[in-house]
Amino acid sequence: MLIRLHCVIRSRTISCLVMSLILLFGRSAVGDDGPVDIGESRFGSRPLLTDPQWKQLDGAVDRALTYLAHNQGRDGSYATHASGQPAVTALATMAFLASGYLPDEGKYQKEITRGVDYVLSMQAPDGAITLQRVGTHRAAHFEGNYNHAISGLMLTEVYGMTTADRQEEIRIVIEKALKQTRAQQTMPKRLPEDEGGWRYMRRFGVSDSDLSITAWELMFLRAARNAEFDVPSEWIDEAMGYIRRTYEPRQQGFRYGLRGEDNYVSRGMAGAGVVALALGGEHNSEMAQLTGQWILRHDFDRFNRTLSGEDRYHYGAFYCSQAMYQLGGDYWFDFFPRLLDVYVKNQNNDGSWDAESNGNDNKYGSLYSTALVVLALTPPYQILPIYQR
Repeated sequence: MLIRLHCVIRSRTISCLVMSLILLFGRSAVGDDGPVDIGESRFGSRPLLTDPQWKQLDGAVDRALTYLAHNQGRDGSYATHASGQPAVTALATMAFLASGYLPDEGKYQKEITRGVDYVLSMQAPDGAITLQRVGTHRAAHFEGNYNHAISGLMLTEVYGMTTADRQEEIRIVIEKALKQTRAQQTMPKRLPEDEGGWRYMRRFGVSDSDLSITAWELMFLRAARNAEFDVPSEWIDEAMGYIRRTYEPRQQGFRYGLRGEDNYVSRGMAGAGVVALALGGEHNSEMAQLTGQWILRHDFDRFNRTLSGEDRYHYGAFYCSQAMYQLGGDYWFDFFPRLLDVYVKNQNNDGSWDAESNGNDNKYGSLYSTALVVLALTPPYQILPIYQR
């Protein structure tokens, strides 16, 4: 039986899975005298935001969730380019979870349940969770493992929030998905430095692994392990080996890939690298700290502006927000209030944020970007276990 406690984060009342947090992270959101303000307790008495800023954060998130809820399809999905399903639906569902809403109670229980149902329905016999199977459709080769890993991550996060019957249904899908993830990780690589990572579902280009997909797959593995699924440490160790190799000392950041046109650093990859290190227990390594400094030098002050042809604004903001939270201290305090200010000023009247300006990702639309922004803004709530420090 799940034990839930209501804890207050400023003006928002959230159902917290306190027992799972205690078991997973060895600390509680409960003080001797009752609930504590975990928005401040993360760094002692130093406040992250002022009272007006907390109200801005809560208001922006509430408006975004209203927008997502009003635009959910009858089948539980969120409209996007077909190649982005069910990842976009999984991200939107995680946006509700990261904001403190549960699948079996509360305001958005129906939206969460329908989103989970849609993602569950997308699993293929081989365990892959993706709408477009690998075949003649070129896009399926690229987005397949993104869909799979992001969907697996969402399912492992919601797993502990559901009833026993529902858990059993989700458990079967996760176990099959983990086998597919391992099969993709161990596909023969042309060069040994790509070992341990993930790439597309079929070989393409000069690299057989990239940091972008690998970070999502690692999050899935760690979330599954936290939920007590059988994830051998060697799977994670092999992934961490690849991730460390993507670090570029001269640029002091993480690269998308190791050679050719993949050999570039972007905000998304810098953030992904730091998050991946944190998942491997290397929160404050030299690599992580130097990359955190790189992120501060490449801020998000200019809304939806990319730094290069490979840069994605919202995708980068999502990863960098999670990364700076993991680094903590001045990294987090210098980063997050500025990001919040930019997003508050640029939220549309309907609660959405504009689609990615990058031409490759613009096709996924504003439901995708809005889900990413909510996930970028909610680390102060400290709800999703995978993003806890």
